[in-house]
Amino acid sequence: MKKKITLLIVVLFVSGLVACQFTPNLFFDQSKEKASEVVATVQAAPITQLIVPNDSAVNTDFALTSLYERVNPGVVSIITITDQGASSGSGFVYDFEGHILTNFHVVEGATTVEVDFPSGLKVHGEVKAIDIDSDIAVVKVNVPSSELTPLPLGDSDALKVGQMVVAIGNPFRLSSTMTLGIVSAKGRILDSIRTAADKSTFTAGDIIQTDAAINPGNSGGPLLNLNGEVVGINRAIRTTGTTAEGEPVNSGIGFAVSINIVKHVVPYLIKDGKYDYPYIGISSPSQDFTLKEWQILKFTQTTGAYITTVTAGGPAEQAGIKSGDQPTSIPGLLAGGDLIIGVDGRPVNVYGDLISYIFTNKIPGDQIMLTIIRNGEQKEVSLTLGKRP
Repeated sequence: MKKKITLLIVVLFVSGLVACQFTPNLFFDQSKEKASEVVATVQAAPITQLIVPNDSAVNTDFALTSLYERVNPGVVSIITITDQGASSGSGFVYDFEGHILTNFHVVEGATTVEVDFPSGLKVHGEVKAIDIDSDIAVVKVNVPSSELTPLPLGDSDALKVGQMVVAIGNPFRLSSTMTLGIVSAKGRILDSIRTAADKSTFTAGDIIQTDAAINPGNSGGPLLNLNGEVVGINRAIRTTGTTAEGEPVNSGIGFAVSINIVKHVVPYLIKDGKYDYPYIGISSPSQDFTLKEWQILKFTQTTGAYITTVTAGGPAEQAGIKSGDQPTSIPGLLAGGDLIIGVDGRPVNVYGDLISYIFTNKIPGDQIMLTIIRNGEQKEVSLTLGKRP
C-alpha cells in the first residue's frame, strides 16, 4: 500500500470526519531565507523543571502527571469554518499578548476561527500571520492575561534520539489528550506546502520525528520534553492506510516542526507579518543512496548531500555549484554533480543537515562556506544566500 504523509487536521463534514492529506515527492527543491534581526521576547509563565529522582514507576507517573497539570492550561483547541465545512486542530499559547501558535493548514481558508481553552473559555481568534514554508500560523485572541498560560520554549537542537516527549492536543476533537513517546529522529525534511512558480515543491526542514501517538486534530499542538518545554509543533504523520471512515491510521511515524525553527520565524511573523527563508537554489535526494548508487556516482564515501539540480540564476549557480549531468545505468540518476560534505565547518551527512543548519542560523544575504567533493577533489566554495522566490 502506498505510503503517504497526512496533515493532522480533523475535518467535519455532514458525512463524517475526513483527514486532509498530502503526499511528498521523493526529491525536494530547497532553500530558504531569513529577514532582518528581530529579538524574540516571550513572556512565558515559568513551568518548574520536573525532576525524576529515580527510575521508579511512581516518580515517572509523578513527572508526567505534573507536566500535564502545568502545561495543559496553555494548550488550546482550534475550530475553524471554511467554505468546505468545519474542522478542528490544536495550538498553544505563545505569550501574554494573546498570540496562539498552530499550523498553517489548521487555519487555511478559514472564515471563522474559534479558540477553546481547557478552562472552558471559548473566543474568536484572528489569523495574524502565516508561514506556509514551515506550516506555521499565528492566531491572535483578545482575552485578559490572567486567562493565558504561555508555554516555555525549549531547545530542539539539544534533543537526543531516544529522549521521551509528550504530545498534547485535540485529536478527533478529544481535547486535552496527552500521549507519550520518544524522539525517533532529528533533522528530517518534508515537502513544504508552498510551491515554486514551476510547480516544484520547496523543502521544509529541521523536522523532528516521533513515535508519540499523533492523530488528525493534533496538528498545531505542542510536542514537549519532560521539563514541560515545547520542542516542536506537531504537523503530520506518515501512514500506510486509513480507516473505513477515511481517517488516517497512526503508524508511530509523526513529524513536528522544530521549536528552533519556530523561535527563529515567529518574531518576524508577529513584527512584520511574514518571514523570508534563506535560499540556496539546489535539489538533493531526500533519502540516502544505496551503496550501488554511490559507486555508480564514483564517490568513495557514502555521506553528504549530492546535487541533482541547480536552479538557473540562483545563489548556487552564481557560486559555481554543479549538478549531475552525465547519464548512468540507473534511469534519472546523473553523475558528475558536486557532493556537499560540510557547511561552515559542520559535517553534512545528509541533505537535512544542511537545510536544518541554514534554516535555524542564517538569513538571506548571509554568506556560508560549503565543503564539496568535485571530481574526487575536496574544495571550499563561498555562497551568498538569497531569498526564497
